[in-house]
Amino acid sequence: MTVRELDAAGITEPALRDAYTRCRRLNARHGRTYFLATRLLPVERRPAVHALYGFARWADDIVDDLDTRLPPVRRAADLALLHQDLERGLGSGDSTEPVVLALADTAGRYGIDHRHFTDFMASMRSDLEVTDYPTYDDLRAYMHGSAAVIGLQMLPVLGTVVPREEAAPHAAALGVAFQLTNFLRDVGEDLDRGRVYLPADLLGAHGVDRELLGWSRGTGRRDPRITAALRAFEDLTRGVYREAAPGLAMLDPVSRPCIRTAFVLYGGILDAVADDGHAVLHRRSAVPRRRRAAVAADGLVRLLAARAGTRGRRPARYPAPEPPSFTGPVAPGSSPVPAPLQKEIV
Repeated sequence: MTVRELDAAGITEPALRDAYTRCRRLNARHGRTYFLATRLLPVERRPAVHALYGFARWADDIVDDLDTRLPPVRRAADLALLHQDLERGLGSGDSTEPVVLALADTAGRYGIDHRHFTDFMASMRSDLEVTDYPTYDDLRAYMHGSAAVIGLQMLPVLGTVVPREEAAPHAAALGVAFQLTNFLRDVGEDLDRGRVYLPADLLGAHGVDRELLGWSRGTGRRDPRITAALRAFEDLTRGVYREAAPGLAMLDPVSRPCIRTAFVLYGGILDAVADDGHAVLHRRSAVPRRRRAAVAADGLVRLLAARAGTRGRRPARYPAPEPPSFTGPVAPGSSPVPAPLQKEIV
């Protein structure tokens, strides 16, 4: 499957193929939800997405390494070295670091603005020093580099049927929505790392502070004030999904099933958190496997329809797809992904 993707993308040089393969493995290991959605992209575009997410994962791993033997000064040095490699790679199109090599190649192939990578690295450096955010505006400033620019990096790869600048705000909002979802799901794990991404003003409005969060995490006990704050953060996050939704119709039709699938699956994490009673300080909420498979199958059907509808032509604009839903039952006992569709996904 990887060979097929690389061949379709015209990536022939052995070292470059190895670099993209490494990024794909990073994406598959760390980003299960988005990796599943990525397999609904046209095969020739997948390596670029793996490169973008592989690099982001590589940098994030440096920042979030839970190995207590690795002091912050070492993490800062490793991140600075990665940034130097990035700047050289973007400038020359080459690098001895495989993940940077694949990223630089992708940036060159798709004309991705280098400022998006600079902004991303700035937010990664911030994570080494900043452990909480007083207001939502402060958090949004951080997420410009950590999440919004990921959506902006993706746009040239996905393609649009409107001028790119028209789709850009929605793509940025989708990146933010995904990260807010992760913040809610990972409140407990982030607290273990010494960070609180839920804004202090939102928490304070419900009588919650870091100390109360730590008490709940440490004792396993619940507090209604924490539940109310988490529910408010969920509502805020759903509002950002609504900002992002109009952008789905602005994408190249053959890219829409991928992003729609990611949209629904990440939104499903919010549903899972709510179904768990917002117990994210004590356990990790996840979308049930059957639900994930059903959403992927639906995405594949949409992809096949998009391919059939655009074969030999490329209209200037397309009608909006039906609004994505965060929920949807799977019939008991049904097979979530028919065998022929499973083959198509890979």
